[in-house]
Amino acid sequence: MTARTVLVTGFEPFGGARRNPSWDVAQALAGDGADDQVPGREPGVLDTRVVARRLPVTFGGVRPALAAAIVEVEPAVVLSLGLAAGRGRVEVERVAVNLAHARIPDNDGAAPREEAVRPGGPDGFLTRLPVARILADARGRGLAVADSLTAGAYVCNATMYHLLDLTAGSGVVAGFVHVPATGTDSLADHDPLAASVPLVPLDDVVAAVRAVLASTLTALAGPERATLDATAGVATC
Repeated sequence: MTARTVLVTGFEPFGGARRNPSWDVAQALAGDGADDQVPGREPGVLDTRVVARRLPVTFGGVRPALAAAIVEVEPAVVLSLGLAAGRGRVEVERVAVNLAHARIPDNDGAAPREEAVRPGGPDGFLTRLPVARILADARGRGLAVADSLTAGAYVCNATMYHLLDLTAGSGVVAGFVHVPATGTDSLADHDPLAASVPLVPLDDVVAAVRAVLASTLTALAGPERATLDATAGVATC
């Protein structure tokens, strides 16, 4: 069987933090390689190559970096990861909106307000991940995974928007997943709410995101694939 290729992206640190757990998780998944011990994989999805790429936390740089990675890797699945400090579990984002509205400057110092992610683009894009399958599988394994209706309006949302825009009509299964903070080094030193942010062990986050990927690969290999193609599309207001 020909190995499928999965592109997993994470981010560089931002906001004065020393690390970004999204990149830690991406590297851990890439370390799985084609290992058939990844929990949740079923026959037909064992031969999988996982490639990790780190993205900049910049509104202007994330689209070209993401586009270059997709061209280089030629993935069947793209799973982009980002940090959502304050959330206590892994959350699969359902929709990206065409809005850039920064609470803090990005790593280039840009802080767009009330701007479009892509001027003239659709109001939003719906994820192409099999959310229902992911949530059912996670519940069955007792993993802390949920869905979310907002990816925010910072670089994570912009990345999800660009990802779904770049892969629209290509057959690539793509989506965005937010991960929680895993340590104080992933929080900005000046954040007044840092003391109240829930911290989740990195191993638990990796296990949950690995399960998200396993469910996606299983759906991709079976009859659910047609459903993924049918539900892909733009969101209009």
